Amino acid sequence: MTSPHLSASALPVQWAGELLHLLPERAIWWPAGGVLFIADLHIGKAATYRALGQPVPGGTTQQNLARVDVLIAAHAPQRIVFLGDFLHAAQARTPQVLAALADWRAAHEAVGMTLVRGNHDSRAGDPPVALGIDVVDEPYLLGPFACCHHPQTHATHFVLAGHLHPVCRLYGPGRDSVRLPCFVSDGQQAVLPAFGEFTGGWLMERAAGRRFYALGGETVWALPASD
Repeated sequence: MTSPHLSASALPVQWAGELLHLLPERAIWWPAGGVLFIADLHIGKAATYRALGQPVPGGTTQQNLARVDVLIAAHAPQRIVFLGDFLHAAQARTPQVLAALADWRAAHEAVGMTLVRGNHDSRAGDPPVALGIDVVDEPYLLGPFACCHHPQTHATHFVLAGHLHPVCRLYGPGRDSVRLPCFVSDGQQAVLPAFGEFTGGWLMERAAGRRFYALGGETVWALPASD
């Protein structure tokens, strides 16, 4: 029987001696710690582009928050750790975006939330204090994990990071290929895919010891290991 806290399409992995679930929703669930890890939410990115005169569609903030709602309902986390880039830019702090965030946080006031500052957070500023989100600098040590925004090594802890928005390329017959968001593990660190919509991705090349976990069709699967 599938655990109510593990989607049938999630992929279990063992990192730092802990069982983690790589979720097709582009997040990591750590059941023993009761923690969800989410990287690169980029709230208000579309609003930022519209402020610069770019005709991009609206609604991405509500869509992103609704996707977090689904994870909270499925896993009942004690805490969510955001691995950087919560707000996209100062222009994202529109009355509409801030109101949506306030309503969303009020609906989940019992869930602890921590933001590890990323490069976009330094420009956008910390979330409003009224949201009750603890804000820390990297590395934020939590159990055996060093929670970071930028991929890096740590002397004693396994690093969970974001920033790169990793994608991998799968090749089919002929010249067919497809790019997919992915989790990437490399030694004592792992990089999460960008959670936010409208964020793009950076193609990561294969390397010795590097493992890719692709996302597609609401499933996560491990790609064959590199030589």
